Amino acid sequence: MAEISKTQIDRLGERLKESIISDDDLRLLDNYRRSFAEGYEITVDKIRKKLGLNPTGRPAKSTASIIDKLRRESIRLTQMQDIAGCRIVVPDITRQDHVVTIIKDYFDNVRVVDRRENPSYGYRAVHLIIKCSGKIIEVQVRTSLQHLWAEISEKISDKDPMVKYGGGNKKIVAFLDRLSKLFYNTDLNEYKAAALTLENNLPQELRRGFEEYHAKAISLKEQAVELCTEIRVELEKDTGGLNDFLDSI
Repeated sequence: MAEISKTQIDRLGERLKESIISDDDLRLLDNYRRSFAEGYEITVDKIRKKLGLNPTGRPAKSTASIIDKLRRESIRLTQMQDIAGCRIVVPDITRQDHVVTIIKDYFDNVRVVDRRENPSYGYRAVHLIIKCSGKIIEVQVRTSLQHLWAEISEKISDKDPMVKYGGGNKKIVAFLDRLSKLFYNTDLNEYKAAALTLENNLPQELRRGFEEYHAKAISLKEQAVELCTEIRVELEKDTGGLNDFLDSI
């Protein structure tokens, strides 16, 4: 297939927002999404060699996911940054910062989107937007708790798709927001405790600070694990069971 221009791609995106989509446009979209494979493979291979990590992900979003996003958001097809992307999950914020710094320095023209302090509907992570082989590749770097939250959100959205975007069942949205804040505070307190351990000959006041952050992080993590265990059980039940559970928390 001959390469199509940016203008042609954006015109395709506008047609895909319509209720009826032609077979020709579906084939064109499929060819476009497949064109990201080379850039994706190069990016993932470089990360593996540089960091010794094994990112997971996809060479391209499905055609249905692309169309859904075009219809849900005011965005042009050429502006979509997550058609191809991979994910790296690390234990904590300290390691997250380290991985982000290495990737940013290793690739050219990397844009960093940090969603930790200001999440998107509860979703927290650091995204690196990399241009490779003329295509935009998104690299997500998550802590283990950020990843757990995303998995739970995805599982819930199987029952109520709009909760991922702040819509749908308000009780579920409120639960995800509460869980996101709980996880963030846990990560943050572990980060502060880890930072204090790097200090030599800690004075008494700093030692108390370390103990406080460490104890709080442990307490928050215990709450988070307990809450997640309960919600996972409820997610196996019907929506009514989930609503009854949310009423009790």
